[in-house]
Amino acid sequence: MLTPPKRLASLITRSLSSRAATHRAKAKAALFADSSTRTRLKRYNHHIEKAHQLEARALETATRSTGGAL
Repeated sequence: MLTPPKRLASLITRSLSSRAATHRAKAKAALFADSSTRTRLKRYNHHIEKAHQLEARALETATRSTGGAL
């Protein structure tokens, strides 16, 4: 059975991963939006950058909750 801190870390990791997936979907949608190429690329890059940040935080949280052994 998971101890409460590990369970919380697992929930946080899943939440961050879910948010990252949402931003990847928004990035793909930005490519097909009815706007200029410049605007679409700017939105795409913004959402991809945000997804990368969230994935890094999720990995950091998972690593910390397992004591550095992932």
